[in-house]
Amino acid sequence: MTRASSCVNRADSPESSRGGALSMEQDASLRPERILDLSERLSSVAGAKIGEIARVNRAAKMLAINALIVAARAGEAGKGFAIVAEEFKKISTEIDVVAGALESQVRADLDELSAIGGAILGHMRGQRLADLALNAIEIVDRNLYERTCDVRWWATDSAVVACLGEAEDAAQRFAGERLGVILDAYTVYLDLWICDARGRVVANGRPGRYAGVVGQSVADARWFQDGMRTETGDDFVACDIETNRLLGGAPVATYATAIREGGQAKGRVLGVLGVHFDWRPQAQAVVDGVRLTTEERERSRVMLLDQKGRVLASSDHKGVLSEIFPLDTSAGSMGSYADGDVTVGYALTPGYETYAGLGWYGCLVQRREVQAAIVSAA
Repeated sequence: MTRASSCVNRADSPESSRGGALSMEQDASLRPERILDLSERLSSVAGAKIGEIARVNRAAKMLAINALIVAARAGEAGKGFAIVAEEFKKISTEIDVVAGALESQVRADLDELSAIGGAILGHMRGQRLADLALNAIEIVDRNLYERTCDVRWWATDSAVVACLGEAEDAAQRFAGERLGVILDAYTVYLDLWICDARGRVVANGRPGRYAGVVGQSVADARWFQDGMRTETGDDFVACDIETNRLLGGAPVATYATAIREGGQAKGRVLGVLGVHFDWRPQAQAVVDGVRLTTEERERSRVMLLDQKGRVLASSDHKGVLSEIFPLDTSAGSMGSYADGDVTVGYALTPGYETYAGLGWYGCLVQRREVQAAIVSAA
C-alpha cells in the first residue's frame, strides 16, 4: 500500500456555482442578508406607525376632555354631549391599551424573527465559507497528488537511473538535459534534482538559472533522508512549504523518492530524485480563484494553512510563511464559527487518491456586511 512520508509531524486532526454568484451580485434582493434587512425595516415601520396611532389617540383624548369641559359649562343643555364625550374618552383609553399590547407583541415577535434570521444567516454564511474552504484545499490536494505521481514516474526514467549507475559526465549531462525537457513541459516546477546516495546533487534541469546547484550537498535535508528510506518505488516523500536557498530563497513544496537500480520498484537504492514545486504562484492562484462576489472579496481573506496554522498562502498576500493563524478546529475537520465581527469557515485536507495530505486547511475569514440598506430605507 502506498505510503506518504512527510518531512513534518502530521497533525491528527461544493463550491458556489459561477452562475449563482453572479445572480446574487446582480440582484441584491436574492441575498440572505435581506432577511435581516426586512426584519429591521418592519420593526422600524411598525414602531413608527404604532407611535403615530398613540399620537393621534392622545389628540382625540384631549378633544374628549375639552368636550367634557364645554358640556359642563353648558349645564343641562350639554348633558347629552357630555355622555358622548365620556364614551369617546373610554374608547381612547381602550385604543391606548390595544396599541400598547400591539407594540409589545409585535416588538417581541420581531425581536424573535431577527434572532432566528440572524442565526439562520450565520449558519448559511458559515456553511458557505466552509464549503469554499473545502473546495480550495481539494484543488491543492489534487494538484499535489499529481506531483507525487510525477516524482515516482520520473525516478524510473532510464536517463535518470543511468546518471547514478554510470559515474560519467556525459551521463549526467544527458540526464540534466532530460530534466530540462520535462521542465519545459511542466512549468509548475522550479527545478528537478538528481542526488547520489551521499546526498550530492549530480544533475539538475535548469543549470542556466540555478548554476550553483550541481555539486551541492543536500544530505542534511529531510526530503533526501526520507527519500533514501522509502521502501519501494511506490513510496514518496511530501514536505511542507519551505524556502530553498539554492533556488533563490523561493518557497517550494518538495517531493522526493528513491532512484532505484534498473528503475525497478524493488531495485537497490542509488540516490534520490527531488522535484521542487513552485509554490507561490500556484497557491496564489488557488486563493485568488475562490468564487466570491466582488463585494464579498473586499471583506474576505482566503488562506491555506499548514497543520500548525502557519499561513502558506493568503489572498491579501500578508503573513505568508510567517503568520500563525489561530484557527479553532473544535467543531471537527470542517466547520465555521463567529469571532467578533467576522465569520471563519475552514476545512481539513481530505487528501486525494494516494496523497493523504499533510494536515493542511483551507480557511476563509469574512467580515460582516455593513447594513447600509437599513439607513437608506429609514
